[in-house]
Amino acid sequence: MQEPAWVGVRWRVGDATVAHVFGGEDQLIRVTFRAEPEEVMAFQHLGAPYFRAGWGSNVVGMVIEDSTDWVEVGELLTDSYCLQAPAHLAAQVERPGT
Repeated sequence: MQEPAWVGVRWRVGDATVAHVFGGEDQLIRVTFRAEPEEVMAFQHLGAPYFRAGWGSNVVGMVIEDSTDWVEVGELLTDSYCLQAPAHLAAQVERPGT
């Protein structure tokens, strides 16, 4: 039996996607998330392990590695949630660095 070429999980708030975690035939795991426009450009220029996704104007991601900073991942996902959530829900979130 052949293994699936794509495996992933998507987190949403309402109809808005907050993040995807997925892997593929290359055995790499990636997480995509939403970012402010100026941060999208910064992630794109940082290079590996970060990348700009091929869909959505505010979608960026990173490859999960042994050296992944999980505190940073938590901050990125929290920010992504706050960008996608209705204002009344985002206002209830304690954001890192504030």
